[in-house]
Amino acid sequence: MSWLYLGVAVVFEIAVGIAAGKARGFTHLGWTLATLASGAVATVFLSRALLTFDVGVGYALWTSLAGVGIVVIGALFLSQRLTWRKLLGVAVVITGVVGLNLAGAA
Repeated sequence: MSWLYLGVAVVFEIAVGIAAGKARGFTHLGWTLATLASGAVATVFLSRALLTFDVGVGYALWTSLAGVGIVVIGALFLSQRLTWRKLLGVAVVITGVVGLNLAGAA
């Protein structure tokens, strides 16, 4: 169940990143509210996941997976350019997430 909680937290953290970008420095009220609400939901589900995960591992998984998700969504839907350097960075992050997960299971 903790993986489900973490997955929901990641989805809402991705929403935070997208909404924060659209909020334009919190000058657009609707996007600002979406940012804050998504952040609150993400934090609630993260805290549920952290009942099982070590805090450091769970938090690192949450932020890393959300970061990769935002990069992918940006490339697919927001016309953001995905260079080989960004792809390399994503690969490094994914490698780190897998390593943390394996280390956390020991």
